[in-house]
Amino acid sequence: MTVPRPASGPDITVRAAVPGDLDAIVALHARARATYYRGRLPDALLADPAGTARRRTGWAGAVERPDTTVLCAERAGTTVGVASFRREDGAPADAVVLHQLHVDPAHWRTGVGTALHDACVAAWHAAGHPRARLQVYWHNRRARDFYARHGWRPDEGRRPAPDDTHLSLTLTLAPGAR
Repeated sequence: MTVPRPASGPDITVRAAVPGDLDAIVALHARARATYYRGRLPDALLADPAGTARRRTGWAGAVERPDTTVLCAERAGTTVGVASFRREDGAPADAVVLHQLHVDPAHWRTGVGTALHDACVAAWHAAGHPRARLQVYWHNRRARDFYARHGWRPDEGRRPAPDDTHLSLTLTLAPGAR
């Protein structure tokens, strides 16, 4: 997939991630994850070194995979957000899957998530994808509200099981929209 050109807002730059971003990405993901899972998962599990190592391996693989796009949002040279997406085996042929979108909790509601989302949508349009899919943690109301504001709707073709922890969302991309 084509990596989008760097995009910027008043003080946010979104660019393709490089292997040198890995430490910042993993640390940011840990902070965001600890915040939205707090009270739902034991603190010991959130700080588990084995889990951190698995996430580091996952992010390293995503940054290196030619079929995956990882974007970093920066403010004043500091990574404050990260997103990753790819066309995935098993997904409908016309859909791209947003796997991760995290913003450092200290930067929530400051435009970082929207800048990342806009950069993803621009890349999806450039690649000709008419829709995108994602899974969001059911209890993460902040994320669900964010996605709803950006046009994501429950995926009627993927109803959650009664004991499911995640909700499937889909975004229809209007032709020519950016």
